[in-house]
Formats: sequence, structure tokens, C-alpha cells
Amino acid sequence: MAGEVREYELVYILRPDLDEEGRRGKIAKVQGIIESENGSVRTTEEWGTRILAYEIEHFREGYYVFVAFTLPADRVRKVEERLQMDDALLRYQTVRVSKN
Repeated sequence: MAGEVREYELVYILRPDLDEEGRRGKIAKVQGIIESENGSVRTTEEWGTRILAYEIEHFREGYYVFVAFTLPADRVRKVEERLQMDDALLRYQTVRVSKN
């Protein structure tokens, strides 16, 4: 069913040159994007700065953030499209949490 609410996990990497205020703003923006599509953020964990496996846009490090959330299945693509437009996000990956 397209509108079924499912659980997801998102990991995204922010540019390492953002200051603390900039990072907080981007984290709040991602949460707002999820909530604007009728989602609900369960938890947000800041994993901090880590060395990247390969260079992305001339950066060797990135600031990792993990988000667990629920969202209607038909809204995931819209969230990802909005994440893709933000230049401060180097990479992101959304995965559906399967129920065993």
C-alpha cells in the first residue's frame, strides 16, 4: 500500500566546514523536511566528524548524522528530492527498517 506508514533510517554527511550553528540549522532543516511530509522523527544522533573512504567534493572528512523516523511510503521520494537540493549534504542514504 502506497500510503502505509513505515519505519526508516537515514544517514547523511554534512560538509565539515560548517560551523556549529550551521550544522544545527541543517539538522533542524532535515527534521523539518521529514515532518512536512507527514513523517515523525523518533531519534537523531550526531556521529560527528569522520574520515571519508574517498574524497567527495574535495573534502576528506564529513560530519555524520543518523535519523530514525516513520513516514508514509509514498512520501520517501519527496524527502529524498529535497535532500538532494541541499549543497551542504555531501551524501545521504535512506533505508527501510524491516520487521522480522
